[in-house]
Amino acid sequence: MKNKENVTSLTEILQNMKRIAVLTGAGISAESGIPTFRGKEGLWKTYRAEELATPSAFSQNPKLVWEWYDWRRGLIGPKEPNAGHKVLACWEKIFPSFALITQNIDGLHQKAGSKNILELHGNIWKLRCTEEGTITENHEAPLKEIPPRCPDCGALLRPHVVWFGESLSSSTLHKAYLLSSSCEIMFVVGTSAVVQPAASLPFSASEAGAKIVEINPDPTPLTSYSDFSFRGKAGEILPLIDEELNIESQD
Repeated sequence: MKNKENVTSLTEILQNMKRIAVLTGAGISAESGIPTFRGKEGLWKTYRAEELATPSAFSQNPKLVWEWYDWRRGLIGPKEPNAGHKVLACWEKIFPSFALITQNIDGLHQKAGSKNILELHGNIWKLRCTEEGTITENHEAPLKEIPPRCPDCGALLRPHVVWFGESLSSSTLHKAYLLSSSCEIMFVVGTSAVVQPAASLPFSASEAGAKIVEINPDPTPLTSYSDFSFRGKAGEILPLIDEELNIESQD
């Protein structure tokens, strides 16, 4: 079925939906020019992401790890949300119950205006005290001090992100499953659907009776299980759906 026909069928269903959940991945941010920092784009100096984004790397050389994150923050900072981010921010005001679950750490959803966001992997603009566990927001790029230290206790601050070898926050993951299993329809946008545990969320939604809508340029393991599958970029497909949906904001 072509995208246009798919859009019409989907919007007819969406008109009567109240509980919407959205899972976003690196694809939606790539449209805004955010590098993945994995694979060929992951090389920084002589290091790869898998060598730096680990607890052991931070323990051995926090200055090196923070230099890498400072460089990343400098690249991400000037980037702007694309049309896909903006549509999702708009939908938060339209649907009675709207939950945005993201694997991205770049903060572009917030920049677009989304407020009800569950960040599975943390946020590169947040810093966490290694001693007290307190979390603060900091948008300096470059940072004034590397490695940064807690203003309250003087302990090292670390990026508030989930590193390789670390588990996701149990409370965050529990909430993600709860939102997935209670929605009526889930949009899966710009994610490969292979990175766990996020990849299991659409299946949790589907098992609970929700419709699954996939938006991705390429087929994924989720494609054959989706009720609607759009081949294309989020910044192109989501505005098409939004235009046909034509529901005014509740604000």
